[in-house]
Amino acid sequence: MKALQDLDIFVRTVETGSLSATARALDLTPAAASAALKRLEAELGAALFVRSTRSLRLTPRGEIFLEQSRPALQALQQAARLLAQGEAAIEGALKLSAPSDLGRNVLLPLLEEFQQAHPRVQVRLQLSDRVANLYSEPVDAAFRYGEPPDSTLVALPLAPDNRRVLCASPEYLKRHGEPASLQELSERDGLCFMFGETVYDRWHFAGEDGKNLSVRMRAVNVSNDGDAVRRWAILGRGIAYKAQLDVQADLTAGRLRVICPQWSEPAPLYMVVPDRRQLTPLLKSLRDHIAQGLVDRQV
Repeated sequence: MKALQDLDIFVRTVETGSLSATARALDLTPAAASAALKRLEAELGAALFVRSTRSLRLTPRGEIFLEQSRPALQALQQAARLLAQGEAAIEGALKLSAPSDLGRNVLLPLLEEFQQAHPRVQVRLQLSDRVANLYSEPVDAAFRYGEPPDSTLVALPLAPDNRRVLCASPEYLKRHGEPASLQELSERDGLCFMFGETVYDRWHFAGEDGKNLSVRMRAVNVSNDGDAVRRWAILGRGIAYKAQLDVQADLTAGRLRVICPQWSEPAPLYMVVPDRRQLTPLLKSLRDHIAQGLVDRQV
């Protein structure tokens, strides 16, 4: 940034009263420092100094320029320092936790883009549908659907409008049609998630009238891996109730279709950290990249 350096030389020369002192402070030759001042004067079309063999003093126009340029120089130097610090901080290892389906099909491509932009970042990605304990496990941040029940955690929104939707393959719907009622839905083939020994076969919906509805599904296929549930839906094994983020690529490609859109519930995605002090420039940059990536993908 030659223009910034020229301005710095001008202000320092005024403050020290000596061009040679300025040159020594900036590790320049006196000739280079003098050339910088001449270059600045040529760009401004005005003489800034009255020169003699023994001294330098500002011209009236130089006085005006100094008054305006000194705070501008300070602001530019501060901006350059912040930018340099920010770029230097976008490096290091990130330990992340995410649900299996979200991690494989949504986060991995976004993380690849992030690492392409910042080659000195390393990722340790833990994929599990078990919710990581951010206080006891070595995880910098976790990706979770829904606000965390622990109010002491810091939840940064990534996809606040995401919802959980019913979906099935075109082949399944061709064979069975779309259910017309919750009773009919409960009699269909449910593809359900399980955690431990608990099968999540009761699906909850937020009604448009503010009433919460639920239905117990006939669970024909059950897995503790959300991606397996998605794959069963694509194969036409039944109906799944998935976060739209997890199945957006399948919906776009026509492998799955949203059915009964009146039955859904909010499933906002957050990046969760234990403490706001852990929001390093690296984590903030990652959060911004993923949030923008989800917008770009119209998710």
